[in-house]
Amino acid sequence: SSVVTALDGYQMARQGKAGRALATAAIASFFAGTVCTLLIAMFAPPLAEVALKFGPAEYFSLMVLGLIASIVLANGSILHALGMIILGLLLGLVGTDVNSGAMRYTFGLPGLADGIGFVIVAMGMFGVGEIIANLENENDRDVAIKKVSGLFPTREDWRRMVAPIIRGTLLGSALGILPGGGAALASFSAYALEKKASRYKHELGKGAIEGVAGPEAANNAGAQMSFIPMLTLGIPSNPVMALMIGAMIIQGIQPGPAVMTEQPQLFWGL
Repeated sequence: SSVVTALDGYQMARQGKAGRALATAAIASFFAGTVCTLLIAMFAPPLAEVALKFGPAEYFSLMVLGLIASIVLANGSILHALGMIILGLLLGLVGTDVNSGAMRYTFGLPGLADGIGFVIVAMGMFGVGEIIANLENENDRDVAIKKVSGLFPTREDWRRMVAPIIRGTLLGSALGILPGGGAALASFSAYALEKKASRYKHELGKGAIEGVAGPEAANNAGAQMSFIPMLTLGIPSNPVMALMIGAMIIQGIQPGPAVMTEQPQLFWGL
């Protein structure tokens, strides 16, 4: 969920602004996390009702939003972006069908029953690709080492980061409530939103502070709000929440609508 932050954060680091990028990420995360903690405490039951109203049409729209965001974020050829999306959808077909239980494209290998792991695909595409690129260009390696100094953002940084943090918090909160939304979709969507709404959108991808503030606020808001479907509906929106549900069930606590009344000390403790 923080991969989007690296797009502009890395460029800021190359420009000697690594400290300000780190501070911006921390401030955005703190603000979004605090706001969403208050939202969970005050509005968890009505927000859970909103999540329950999401049906097949809304989930389909959410998936389309994710695919459109992938195209919006892509640099260069739109055709290449579409090709990568189709490849991603094909990789996503591998595994067990949720409705029928049938095995799809597993070729009889039990290891593919759960599908192809995202981390494996990401490491294969980015990690191995980077190694091959370095081997091809042994004499053309750009190593940028800058001293991290000046952690505190400037007055101009503060002026530019406020609006993206608020936009990212609102967007991340909305997507985090939805089962299946979570932090990753929130951060990508926030970056896409900044590309449309920011006054400095022409700087995004080149070291714009908006590209750090918006996604960092969104992914923290999404992560916080994913507690709502987990606690009130018993539905995990990401692997971390699935682990938490498992831990609660082991302790004899069944997450669901009754957890707030039957286990108030657990709810308010969390």
